[in-house]
Amino acid sequence: MPKRAAAFDLALPARGRNTPLGQWLYDGLRGAILQSRLKAGQRLPSTRDLARLYSVSRGIVVVVFEQLRAEGYITSKVGSGTIVTETLPDSFLQVRPGRVLQTGSRHDPAPKAFATLPRAFRCFEPALDQFPMELWTRVAARRLRRASRLLLANGDARGYAPLREAIAAYLGLSRGVRCTSDQVIVVSGVQQALDLVTRLVLKRGDAVWMEDPGYPGAKAAFESVGARIVPVQVGELGLDVHLGQQLSPDAKAVYVSPAHQFPLGMMMPVQQRMALLAWAHRSGAVILEDDYDSEFRYTGSPLPALQGLDTSGSVVFLGSFNKVLFPSLRIGYAVLPGKLVEPMAALRFNADRYCPTLDQAILCDFITEGHFGRHLRRMRDCYSRRFQAFIHCVRETAGGFLDVPEIPAGLHAAAFLRKGASPAKVVGAAEEDGVEVVALDRYTIARRDIRGLLLGFAAIRESEIRRGVAQLTRTMEKLHGR
Repeated sequence: MPKRAAAFDLALPARGRNTPLGQWLYDGLRGAILQSRLKAGQRLPSTRDLARLYSVSRGIVVVVFEQLRAEGYITSKVGSGTIVTETLPDSFLQVRPGRVLQTGSRHDPAPKAFATLPRAFRCFEPALDQFPMELWTRVAARRLRRASRLLLANGDARGYAPLREAIAAYLGLSRGVRCTSDQVIVVSGVQQALDLVTRLVLKRGDAVWMEDPGYPGAKAAFESVGARIVPVQVGELGLDVHLGQQLSPDAKAVYVSPAHQFPLGMMMPVQQRMALLAWAHRSGAVILEDDYDSEFRYTGSPLPALQGLDTSGSVVFLGSFNKVLFPSLRIGYAVLPGKLVEPMAALRFNADRYCPTLDQAILCDFITEGHFGRHLRRMRDCYSRRFQAFIHCVRETAGGFLDVPEIPAGLHAAAFLRKGASPAKVVGAAEEDGVEVVALDRYTIARRDIRGLLLGFAAIRESEIRRGVAQLTRTMEKLHGR
């Protein structure tokens, strides 16, 4: 593997008036190494390049390098140049435990990237082993070969126009969404869309209905603008519209995931949808419809989106390609009523100016050439097989401990605890035994009656599903003294 070179200017401290050039350069390089701005294994610029960068003689740089080499900070290898030593000499470079900064934040900390291959029962990750990387590479290479100068320049803040057209066509066919491409704004994902729309339609003190349990990212977006969150219990039919009207009839907005409620998984039936739309029309409230995991439906026909039933311009429809394709893609969309399009576009521009047009052009080609539709069909089959393997194993092996209802769609399932162990204890013990589970009460706001786990099955193969169920069963047996 080639070493990374520090080919950019190093931010060395200002040179003191009476500090010799050699001492200044030595102190600056040594400090950059000790502070990990020059990392272990990183290649340094050549002596010639450093001399030119800092207007010193090459002889001075050579002397400084020799001193750093003699002290063990750098080493030279034929063909590799001069690199920072993997094991540095100063004992204070060893990692020491330190205090965690207490920020007082009410939000979950930013998650760390997974450093291991998927294991049972990792949530929120698709089957990346099934992604057609070679096909994506060919589509990307073809787009790059014919990329124009305009494609490399600043684009429309609303997103790449052909992609917006492709999204509007796809949503019209697959989700019954009624829109034109002018109503579509491309964002990095549902979370950015929530952040922008929330700032657009809510002000401090406004009441907003929130599914309980529900998506914590929506709660964080509402809290960031000072909105008053009204937790509305989720029942068998999804968000309880009647209860919401009792709790806060004058709410300004509601967040709902009707296609596949997060995290419990039920689908909101048409009667509840029409009741929610009627209330929003009467009250002037905005419905934030998160079309969560709607693409992966295993039973029956999908109901059309709320947006497609809306006749009063009440619904903002949110979706993403990040879980359908791969998480690092960072492309999602918001479909807005006409009155919100221009204000949202202005807010989107002020947030981060322009969209990554080249990535959007590649995705557009992937959709319009038919690859996206074929990929969806393959992944539905894959996830359906993995869910059936999962539900069979749970009922055969862990049925005494877990109750897992059938789910109509999605990449994870809610599993309710039958026995007395607390979800927190199960999560901790399972982690020690090499199984990833999440407690459902992590997503509650006011409710205290939900005792269960969230178990993902999409990212893992059937053999790992079987291993995970067997290990989780042993873990719960230990907790119950068997």
